[in-house]
Amino acid sequence: MMEKNLDLGLLLVRISVGGLMLFHGVSKMLHGISFLVDNMGAFGYAVYIGEVLAPIAILAGFRARIAAVLLAVTCVVAIAVAHAQDLFSISEHGGYANELLMLYLLGSVALFFTGAGKYAVSKNNNWD
Repeated sequence: MMEKNLDLGLLLVRISVGGLMLFHGVSKMLHGISFLVDNMGAFGYAVYIGEVLAPIAILAGFRARIAAVLLAVTCVVAIAVAHAQDLFSISEHGGYANELLMLYLLGSVALFFTGAGKYAVSKNNNWD
């Protein structure tokens, strides 16, 4: 019988949530965020914190709980600003219309409650 490995599982969640969200942030770095700044003003630049800095911190396990909160807030803002019309919608493929954002949101909330695990840069038990 195989033993549980919670720390490896947390590492995989960090790679999934942080690594995949980082693609969104890098895309915005390469292609710009004028569409956000036009709609949200200077607050639109916060997307770089939520989609670049927070995912990098999550991947490294550096203050992962704080980074997870930043990512979760970013997801909530994205849903409110750009995807509110799909809040109670089903996609054309039969899934929840906001499922990708919800996976990032709930994954980051899970990391907030669990912390980064053993395979992380920060080893602080309070706000790793």
